[in-house]
Amino acid sequence: MISSLSPQPLIKPNTGTTLSPIPHVQNQRFKLASHVCPSELLSIRKRPGSACAATTQHRRYLLFPAEEEEEEREVKFTSDAPALAEELQRESMPRHVAVIMDGNRRWAHLRGLPVGSGYEAGVKSLKTLVELCCKWGIRVLTVFAFSSDNWFRPEVEVEFLMSLLESGVKEEKESFIRERIRISVIGDTSKLPKRLEELVINVVETTKNNTRFQLIVAVSYSGQYDLVQACQRIAMKVKDGLIEPNDVSESLIEQELETNCTEFPYPDLLIRTSGELRISNFMLWQLAYTELFFSQSLWPDFGEAEFLEALKSFQQRRRHYGK
Repeated sequence: MISSLSPQPLIKPNTGTTLSPIPHVQNQRFKLASHVCPSELLSIRKRPGSACAATTQHRRYLLFPAEEEEEEREVKFTSDAPALAEELQRESMPRHVAVIMDGNRRWAHLRGLPVGSGYEAGVKSLKTLVELCCKWGIRVLTVFAFSSDNWFRPEVEVEFLMSLLESGVKEEKESFIRERIRISVIGDTSKLPKRLEELVINVVETTKNNTRFQLIVAVSYSGQYDLVQACQRIAMKVKDGLIEPNDVSESLIEQELETNCTEFPYPDLLIRTSGELRISNFMLWQLAYTELFFSQSLWPDFGEAEFLEALKSFQQRRRHYGK
């Protein structure tokens, strides 16, 4: 189960309507890495009372403690920002990193804390990871925030997470516009509350031309769902006489997958936290040649040291792409 959800803008609807025409994206699996060193200020703010959107019932279920205001923090990524960690080789950095953010609830339970505390701690880890990706030149970060299976959790928990997401989208929208960060979302967003779905559509559309960094969030997502919807789209094209059955190819399927929103649809590195050794129905097609790294750390404990360990492991491997 994926138990981390960020309050940042996280969603792209893909349920039969699209926000804009999606151009063909060629397979980038073998493209040389490009190196980008962000040179602007990225402000990441901790929201005082971040559970304020939750109802009294939600609070009672999650047992949130009294929340204290935290000072806003700003992280500068200027031309004189800290160099890439000396253990890493810039030419071997992954372009696309995917993360299964697992272990928030266990983290809270082990400490005798309410479930909500685990989610909030997980948000901090996501913010740290976004900062590091920007600083170290990683182009795309995809996070598994809410799986299709998570809809089967207790209703009050799902409602709390949706309200938390909605308040986060509203708050962070302007910062993503200002910092030129593109937000994309993959998953069946038709299942989201209508107000949240409309808000998400707006944020995705507003940031679609931002090029500094891309954050892709999987919400109401499964790898099987992604493949099924791609096949359905292709089947409709065959039915309408736009293509012949023999035209169906890997490239055509790639174009219909939800990761057609990015220049780099294939993650170079997948990280899963909490010690679980499975991919949990995440990006089944896209992970065909991805390097896997399983961390024993629960997601809220995953920070710079753990990310550095994963990247070092990645750079020590020789990628053969099945050859």
